[in-house]
Amino acid sequence: MKGFLLFLIATCSFFATIAQPDRWQQRVKYSMDINMDVITNRFSGKQRLEYTNNSPDTLRKVFYHLYWNAFQPNSMMDNRSRELGKIILGHGSHEQQDWDGRVRDRILNLKPDEIGYQKIVSLKMNGVAQSFTTDETILEVRLSKPIPPKSTVIFEMEFEAQVPLQIRRSGRDNPQTGVRYSMSQWYPKMCEYDYEGWHPTPYVAREFYGVWGDYEVKITIDKNYIIGGTGYLQNASQIGYGYEAAGIKVMRPAGDKLTWIFTAPNVHDFMWAADPEFKHLVRHIPNGPTINVLYKYKENNSANDAAWNALADAAVEVLPFIEKHFGKYPYKQYSFVQGGDGGMEYPMSTLVINSGTGLAFHEWMHSWYQGMLGTNESMYAWMDEGFADYSSQLVDTYYRDNVTRKIAEKNNDTRTLQYIDSLDNVLPHDHSGSYRAYFSLVKSGLEEPMTTHADHFNTNYGYSNAAYTKGCVFLEQLGYITGAEVRDKILLEYYRLWRFKHPNANDFMRIAEKVSGLQLDWYKEYWINTTKTIDYGIDSLWEENGKTKIRLKMIGKMPMPLDVLVQYKDGSKEMAYIPQYFMFGEKPVEEKSIPRVNCEPWKWTSPTYIFELNHRLTDMKIIDIDPSLRMADVDRRNNKIELNW
Repeated sequence: MKGFLLFLIATCSFFATIAQPDRWQQRVKYSMDINMDVITNRFSGKQRLEYTNNSPDTLRKVFYHLYWNAFQPNSMMDNRSRELGKIILGHGSHEQQDWDGRVRDRILNLKPDEIGYQKIVSLKMNGVAQSFTTDETILEVRLSKPIPPKSTVIFEMEFEAQVPLQIRRSGRDNPQTGVRYSMSQWYPKMCEYDYEGWHPTPYVAREFYGVWGDYEVKITIDKNYIIGGTGYLQNASQIGYGYEAAGIKVMRPAGDKLTWIFTAPNVHDFMWAADPEFKHLVRHIPNGPTINVLYKYKENNSANDAAWNALADAAVEVLPFIEKHFGKYPYKQYSFVQGGDGGMEYPMSTLVINSGTGLAFHEWMHSWYQGMLGTNESMYAWMDEGFADYSSQLVDTYYRDNVTRKIAEKNNDTRTLQYIDSLDNVLPHDHSGSYRAYFSLVKSGLEEPMTTHADHFNTNYGYSNAAYTKGCVFLEQLGYITGAEVRDKILLEYYRLWRFKHPNANDFMRIAEKVSGLQLDWYKEYWINTTKTIDYGIDSLWEENGKTKIRLKMIGKMPMPLDVLVQYKDGSKEMAYIPQYFMFGEKPVEEKSIPRVNCEPWKWTSPTYIFELNHRLTDMKIIDIDPSLRMADVDRRNNKIELNW
């Protein structure tokens, strides 16, 4: 019995190791105290950073991000934007410059009181002054004493900053919204050190990567300013503005300023926004988070108020759907805050320029793929933007069909119902828009492999479509390969096993293989690492001995499994399923009402493939490759034949 128990313990430990992937994580604990001057748009800050080196390596230097230094003339962000602006996309009246319309050449024209900066006044480690150099948006610190593995040190910093004019993500005085302060990337932030080493990525344009930890942030600002963003407000009874508990009388201290105290556990960043005209809406979800919505109030504009209230209500409605399909939201609050220059995600919060639910849902879904899974976005932008696009499109469809429709039916709103019906007719499935954008990318000749670093794509157009649209198609098409129900299980298992562990593309594919029982490394190789395309067609049909033979041809260079639907003149249907040899398996039957014929796997080295059906050729009416339209076949004109006997 003792031997059996030892065997059982060892066996359970083995499977626990297999089931629970582990990867060491560095750890941070920030305490920050800032004092904002709303006249000069500058603030002074003190930062205490408790940094734990959980790696097996001895660290002899550390790096910080100083993001706001990008908003200075001739910075890397400025130069890159202006260079991309020289690239002309389209032809004739459709010509446009390839720069981000929000950035353009605006940084070059900033005046001294409009630029952004973060200046380090002093920096100590364990009480000892450290030597450091600033190279634009990266601070390099040469440590006087190395940080050994499995040890913790204390960095103490004093810094000064000036809030730039609103150009990209963060800034002040947005001309579109009038919001005073969008405070993102606003503090010196420790760069991530992981199994691949340091990631001191300069702020040129796009994505981010951060260390998880705990934050305490004290913000002192003029008393009439209202703040929203990351974290839990600790002194709500002194602040008010809708944060106080019901029945509590707010007792603000004397003076012209208030100090807001926020804490945020287990996050990799901290964002806040402030404006004296913010209106604060609150929704409490039973057994769930508090939803905060802060927006710029417009006097005598009931439509604006109604739109933001609708967003607050929408968040309550869709959260159960989100958690069922993508995993539980672990924090006690989430804030939608008007600000920024479009939409930009942060832990426990987002900046959104308007009240559109589609935009808000996309940014909220980043809480899963950027906030909790925390993939290095610079290297795997598609695992963040693409996955957020995929999931938010499902959320948006759910909201449209299950919430908006019900409200319209209740109010007998025929105009809204007609609009919803028109969308249903235009969108045969939730992600067809992403497919169309991907096909346009292929035709443009500007496609690059998705392994390209986010800042190093040759064009903004190529990056956006690779990260957002091709990343979205990756997941929908994965459902075509594994079966949609299996794909959904993959996403939940991915969330469960890799939350707060910075997974990479291989980590996701291993989860997909374990859940599906299929080999899928080929899918990543072709779809992510290359720009090869999918193109299959029906080559020819003929009859032998009362049976029909169908020959297919592989025109594109990317192999795939195939669903071939055959409809007969008598109204019956049959699905011929052809696995790809690489898979070493097959997906489950997805449509149980249609009989499926399992064919031999197609070996990709053969340009053609012949399969046989037990029907006469004249019995057939329609033959259709991939009737679900989930396979990203770049030329569907040869996918379907209609026979008129």
